Amino acid sequence: MVKYNFKKMTVVPNGKDFIDIILSRTPRQTPTLYSTRVMQFPVSVLSICVKLDDIHPLYGNLHVLDNKDHYKLALGQIITARNLIGKISKDYVKLLKYSDSLYRCKCLKVAALGRMCMVIKRIGPSLAYLEQLRQHMVRLPSIDPNTRTILICGYPNVEKSSFINKITRADVDVQPYACTTKSLFVGHTYYKYLRAAVLFFLDISGSCGYSIAQQAALFHSIKSLFMNKPLIIVCNKTDLQALEDISEEDKKLVMKAEAMKTVIGQGGEATNDEGILLTMSTLTGEGVIAVKNATCERLLNQRVEFKMKSKKINDCLNRFYVAMPNPCDNKERAQCIPQAVLEAKAKQAAEKDLENENGGAGVYSASLKKNYILANDECKEDLMPEILDGHNVYGIVFQ
Repeated sequence: MVKYNFKKMTVVPNGKDFIDIILSRTPRQTPTLYSTRVMQFPVSVLSICVKLDDIHPLYGNLHVLDNKDHYKLALGQIITARNLIGKISKDYVKLLKYSDSLYRCKCLKVAALGRMCMVIKRIGPSLAYLEQLRQHMVRLPSIDPNTRTILICGYPNVEKSSFINKITRADVDVQPYACTTKSLFVGHTYYKYLRAAVLFFLDISGSCGYSIAQQAALFHSIKSLFMNKPLIIVCNKTDLQALEDISEEDKKLVMKAEAMKTVIGQGGEATNDEGILLTMSTLTGEGVIAVKNATCERLLNQRVEFKMKSKKINDCLNRFYVAMPNPCDNKERAQCIPQAVLEAKAKQAAEKDLENENGGAGVYSASLKKNYILANDECKEDLMPEILDGHNVYGIVFQ
């Protein structure tokens, strides 16, 4: 399973920084060493770049800075620069063999470095583009696209972020105006191994600035994206207006979307299951846990259905058999539990509880001898002598 962590991507320096890094050690190195050093930097840039063919489509859609062709063009220019630098180094190393003085060798070295730096300056825009793309990618959250996920969608200011803060540990900024959340947030919650589900939020109070008709139109415009996924419509902000108080026209729109929800969840096939219209208020917390539990239960049911439809279930289905004994008469038979088992299950009072029942610390003194295993239990609280017949008992026992 591939896990993406773009925050580990190192910074891509611009052309001037590349030249400063390369020339910082050239006076102390031979031409062969610094030419190798120059060629290593384009290779390091290529190593931190992401292969578009291997990346998940989720992250591919989040790269909104430019298209795929522009990205590949920038990488192609860096590869070309690496090849040119390698060719320049080979040519000038050959010329060094025919130089007749140290001055000519130094002139060849300066000329080679000048040509290499000119090649790096020409790819400056490509390096700046890759650095801009890297800054965009490091702001993306570390999402595992293959894990079980709940997608929350809806118009702005319908309290989607408030719902995330209620059920997860994601600290999302919530403000009373629209479009507060301008980036992708991920919150984690644990509920019996989830897979994938969609929650569509409807603001039935109209305080978000969009009418119920507009929100229903948005739902019908994106419903094709939710095929074969558990879909739940949540009527939010019931603290401002209850579902029963909205107009009949708006209520018909909500119920139409609710009826379409079941069809979408079954992949376009109509069913007799009308589903349940969930309502909640993130301000008062009413119905939040019910929405979370209903979503997770639908995910679990879908998971069981997928496993029952798989080919592997036929190989192991004959191994499962649930035996249900049928009564032979009307007599009620009580459970037969041995007395020793009942005594073992009896709860033993802890010393902390006994201390609280008998006056607390400083009043109750715990007995360290009550669990002694002796032939006669009456001897547990007897005082142990320290001197016997003029001798120390401890010294007699352990000498």
